[in-house]
Amino acid sequence: MPDRAPQPVDRQLPTDEARDLISLVRDIAQREIAPKAAEEEDAGRFPREVFRLLSESGLLGLPYDSEYGGGDQPYEVYLQVLEELAAARLTVGLGVSVHTLASYALAAYGTKEQQVEHLPAMLGGGLLGAYCLSEPSSGSDAASLRTRAVRDGDNWVITGTKAWITHGGIADFYTVMARTGEEGARGITAFLVPGDAEGLSGAVPEKKMGMKGSPTAQVHLDGVRVADERRIGEEGQGFAIALAALDSGRLGIAACAIGLAQAALDEAVAYATGRQQFGRPIADFQGLRFMLADMATQIEAGRALYLAAARLRDAGRPFAKQAAMAKLHCTDTAMKVTTDAVQVLGGYGYTADFPVERYMREAKVLQIVEGTNQIQRMVIARHLAGPETR
Repeated sequence: MPDRAPQPVDRQLPTDEARDLISLVRDIAQREIAPKAAEEEDAGRFPREVFRLLSESGLLGLPYDSEYGGGDQPYEVYLQVLEELAAARLTVGLGVSVHTLASYALAAYGTKEQQVEHLPAMLGGGLLGAYCLSEPSSGSDAASLRTRAVRDGDNWVITGTKAWITHGGIADFYTVMARTGEEGARGITAFLVPGDAEGLSGAVPEKKMGMKGSPTAQVHLDGVRVADERRIGEEGQGFAIALAALDSGRLGIAACAIGLAQAALDEAVAYATGRQQFGRPIADFQGLRFMLADMATQIEAGRALYLAAARLRDAGRPFAKQAAMAKLHCTDTAMKVTTDAVQVLGGYGYTADFPVERYMREAKVLQIVEGTNQIQRMVIARHLAGPETR
């Protein structure tokens, strides 16, 4: 079958700087990420050297202030960078999204002194972050978390276990939500915990059906001492900080989902136009042509949805409902498109010789992370009809 190179996505970017940025990202993706993706995912290898390269290239702090090492880019641009990275390898795109999520609390709620001390290294110093909210017994019901931080003079002593932590055990810093007061959402506080803190350890990574190159692990905090200077925001403000971070993080997941779906569509089109059956390319048959058309339409709709939410965020307007909608639609699209891509390739799609089977396995987790899609529907419904009556 002849090779059919995918055409780059025709992006509507606000500045020449943004266009240059996308060109840089595509170059890195094609040279450093995509060629090794299948082999490293199969081996379960995390590409830490790629994240160092992204940091050196100014790509790990894009939506944050350049005063602290960020890129001063609007979310509209940052998310399209994520999409390009995720299309090359979801482990990388999702990893950048999680790092950005982990940096959010300090960037948005930290004091000036905290930001000056910590953000430059976090955003451009080669560090990698993790976000610690979920626990073994509190996933969707995150406000019931049990990890506790107890005041001891000018320090806090944190004890508990976090679960499903991307970069767990390998991160250089952890944004940790811990209980410092009453039960429920109002008793939670946020802390910036160094990755090498005494008493902090990562468990053996989970054995997952996809994204094997991205470590997901429990993180144990056994009497970890952190100075009060590493408390982010006010005592009891942590849950509000966590939810604000997730609104932005859900847009990152949406962009990654569209990147993955685009990669699957590109593979399906290349195969369908090159595979001959009954004397002509299978792309000539209406059943497949319509399938490809539906896949492309859903991807374009998802891209428009996440960008519309990003533009609201960039304008300083409320965007939580639209972020939930984008996360819901884009991740459902990724699951549908990758499944259809396997179908287009037929028996070959079910083998590891083609990447679409990996894309399908990877897509599933996007419907789960940073709030399941059932939770997204609850969020959207609350914006439409108000809180549930009890």
